[in-house]
Amino acid sequence: MADQTTKDDKPLFGRPWIFIRGVPAMKFLPPEGPLEVAFAGRSNVGKSSLINALVGHKGLARTSNTPGRTQELNYFVPDGFSGEGADLPPMALVDMPGYGYAEAPKEQVDAWTKLIFDYLRGRTTLKRVYVLIDSRHGIKKNDEEVLGLLDKAAVSYQIVLTKTDKIKAVGVPKLIADTTEKIRKRPAAYPFVLATSSEKGEGLDELRQAIGQTVGIDV
Repeated sequence: MADQTTKDDKPLFGRPWIFIRGVPAMKFLPPEGPLEVAFAGRSNVGKSSLINALVGHKGLARTSNTPGRTQELNYFVPDGFSGEGADLPPMALVDMPGYGYAEAPKEQVDAWTKLIFDYLRGRTTLKRVYVLIDSRHGIKKNDEEVLGLLDKAAVSYQIVLTKTDKIKAVGVPKLIADTTEKIRKRPAAYPFVLATSSEKGEGLDELRQAIGQTVGIDV
């Protein structure tokens, strides 16, 4: 019991995190238990880099110069939990397949789309999706399609701007305001836009706090 207390006293993002499973189809999903937050975004939006920076583990989520490499739902949890009985991790991070990669075969894209929608629609432990938007490009057409999918599935989502170090600092507040206005009438959108830079470590504490509040855990 003392070990459990010590373990639980560690901040959520102060623990090592581990990869537990890649899910290419719904039948491979882990049993529902811990609350989940998922990360979605266009290929090369910096999703893997952001997840790695978030948990302080450079090699956790695979980064690649090849768009479309993540083709499964990849599950990450804090280390130190057996997963048996009541010894479950407090939450899981889910890295969703990148979208908008035109050179992937159509049947592969269709399979990804089906997996994503089935997951969004059928996963009761999914608390929120963080949709990553490249600061240099803003919300593009394929982002709009994904936001529409989330609205249709009635899944709460929040916009996270990435790579803010690649644009002028004075432009960030305007980009946040413009993005907030674009999602204002979307039914499932959380109205607060976050801005981050994995490279500079900016906005990560705010994102950690947002995740902690979403799942009701002290980070």
